[in-house]
Amino acid sequence: MSVAKPHVSDTLKIQSAAARRGCFNSALLRIRILRAVPGKDPVVKSGATRKGRLTLTLACEPGTYYATATDYRGRPVRSKAAKLTCTPGSGTPAPSPSPTSPAPSPTSPSPTSPSPTSPAPSPTSSAPPSGTVGTAEENEVVRLVNEERAKGGCSAVKHDPQLRAAAFGHSADMAAKDYFSHTSKDGRSFTDRIKAAGFTGGSGWAENIAKGQRTPAQVMQSWMTSSGHRANIMNCKYNLIGVGVAKDSSGTPYWTQDFAAR
Repeated sequence: MSVAKPHVSDTLKIQSAAARRGCFNSALLRIRILRAVPGKDPVVKSGATRKGRLTLTLACEPGTYYATATDYRGRPVRSKAAKLTCTPGSGTPAPSPSPTSPAPSPTSPSPTSPSPTSPAPSPTSSAPPSGTVGTAEENEVVRLVNEERAKGGCSAVKHDPQLRAAAFGHSADMAAKDYFSHTSKDGRSFTDRIKAAGFTGGSGWAENIAKGQRTPAQVMQSWMTSSGHRANIMNCKYNLIGVGVAKDSSGTPYWTQDFAAR
């Protein structure tokens, strides 16, 4: 049994889902979304089903939320908490890094965290060829994204220079400052970074990040095996993408995908 961390959908609704997998017996699956507050956390939405999977949706109000699920035949499960800001994609988790490249918690940087004067990310991953959008690695990610979208009946996304600038800027910032989060060290969200890159208009945005995967194929495999990130990639509403990869001083890659509909 699993339950997803609450996140904000493109329609500005809080969503969470629970599922029973590998179970052949029928049981009532119940999911609750709770808001973390001082004292007892209130249940803000609950539901139940016997179909093995249930998604709950409720109007978004900024705050910290988590979800629990039980099928009354086993031990209940609880998601991680998510601080939601009521922007599309808020709370969407980042893929787990590969076992050989553990990512430090944003609130507990590793002892080798670089100082502000530490070397910047490798310039070989920062400058796309003149007149093009993205490096060869970044454009291979775009190609693989469109390959997966075609399988699901979605149209191809176009590599947008402003989204690419936002994505690369975030990857470079994470690499230089040794953190791994959708929220920048200065407190900006991914939508803040997209707008700062000059992207205007649009009716929806999302972001995927990853750390440690050495090739476009590896990072795409990581994203496609994560339900939240796969949902962003396979959202037919999006028609634009920006991909940025930057490496820290040790050569570890940081990847960012920014999606938009316009």
